[in-house]
Amino acid sequence: MTPSQKILNKLGLQDPVPVEIAQPVATGSVGSHASSMTSGVDENGELENTAQNSRRSFLKRTTLGGIALGAASAMLPIEEVVAQSTQKVRRFSTPSDLKITDMRYCVTTVLGRTAMIRIDTNQGIYGLGEVRDGADERYALMLKSRILGENPCNVEMLFKKIRQFGGQSRQAGGVCGVEMALWDLCGKAYNVPAWQLLGGRYRDKVRLYADTPEASSPEEQKRLIQYRLKDQGYTWLKMDISINELKDKPGTLVNADAWRNAQGNLAQWGDMRNSMSYANTLHPMTQIQITDKGLEELARIVENVRSMVGYETPISSDHYGHFDLNNGIRLGRAIEKYRLAWLEDIVSWELTDQWKTLSDALETPCLTGEDIYLLKYFKPLIDKRAVDIVHPDLASSGGLLETKRIGDYAEENGVAMAMHQAGTPISFMASVHCAAATQNFLSLEHHSIDLPWWEDLVKTTDGRKLITKGFANLPLTAPGLGIELNDEVVKQHLHANDKSYFAPTPQWNDVRSHDRIWS
Repeated sequence: MTPSQKILNKLGLQDPVPVEIAQPVATGSVGSHASSMTSGVDENGELENTAQNSRRSFLKRTTLGGIALGAASAMLPIEEVVAQSTQKVRRFSTPSDLKITDMRYCVTTVLGRTAMIRIDTNQGIYGLGEVRDGADERYALMLKSRILGENPCNVEMLFKKIRQFGGQSRQAGGVCGVEMALWDLCGKAYNVPAWQLLGGRYRDKVRLYADTPEASSPEEQKRLIQYRLKDQGYTWLKMDISINELKDKPGTLVNADAWRNAQGNLAQWGDMRNSMSYANTLHPMTQIQITDKGLEELARIVENVRSMVGYETPISSDHYGHFDLNNGIRLGRAIEKYRLAWLEDIVSWELTDQWKTLSDALETPCLTGEDIYLLKYFKPLIDKRAVDIVHPDLASSGGLLETKRIGDYAEENGVAMAMHQAGTPISFMASVHCAAATQNFLSLEHHSIDLPWWEDLVKTTDGRKLITKGFANLPLTAPGLGIELNDEVVKQHLHANDKSYFAPTPQWNDVRSHDRIWS
């Protein structure tokens, strides 16, 4: 063994493991080690096993890796050269030998309760995923036993293995969270962004849409809207047009009093244990109707916002309340002249024929999809042209690849795709990568705009800002999702009922059932 080999071995750099040398970090920026590209990888993305142990080879590799060694450094003993040049060494993974060794979690207070998961490997790299807001982290943890020991880079194979354990809406949260983490891992293993693994990008930044804030007076609302448009830079807004706004206005609703909660509200989110509550009753089953006076009041709300925003900015709409198709058509016609970007979830997503009737009756685009799991269940809406725009939430629809497939299938049938997103920066960035890789994409929801610590939950691995003036910045070089957790900030926002932080989960290691669904 040569002296150079002994030194490299002592420092943990023994061949044939190649090394990644971080690019120099610009003043004031976050470290950009994740985006640096080095030698040591062949044209297939696999590691070269050729030994390069000499001083000349090592210096050549460090130069190629982005470390500029001055003339004085070149004259130093090899020990000093190694010490200076490996301060920020990052090893590439060997993708073909990568194995999943663990899955852990923490639960944050984002949107009340949103869990993050982390999938660890035998090579020290990990992937981050998220279980959709309001869903139980156990949807993901029960999948741990099905993926332990597997190579996380086989994303599609593993997705098909666990796909059967997902259901509609938040029941899909575990499968989707695991899929996100697998793409993050795969990107890190091959040192490329997740969008590259999906086939490449159509855009370098992703347009966001933001809720239009409500206020106690028209003057205050105008101020808040101007803050959204001018200061924050958003170019697409979304507003609620809820029949709950009519609760104090006599003569605007029929049969509403029977459904109000103790506070007198028509609350769309309520006690999930009460199957007979307003919140848990499908839209057509309430027999609530909106009077002409009620329609005039709702139209006035839309007119007020449109007059403040102007017609150049798209305004989407949502959260109307639980009433039937007929009243949905009447409401749609009452606000049609304000040219809204879409009417969202007027009725439940699975009522395909009703969506077709609604779309045929209205000029305003109709949209649904945030609670649909898998392309299979989007196809009837697309095939019948029952909606103008599909609206998947990547944390429910099946993850990055399945959501891209949904977008591609919709595009082939002349249907556009917007994306719902209400979670932590993990699902946000997963959605950004997917949106960048999907041609018919319109806009992505950002649901935590005014939460001051939301962006601080993560650190970007290439130094970019998450959001600039209403657009998400796509990582162009950072591998995987392009983020790491800011541990101290996340720990400050753990849910009161579970303060654990990525603790071991050995109780989820064992498979205890035979899962095959065919004979």
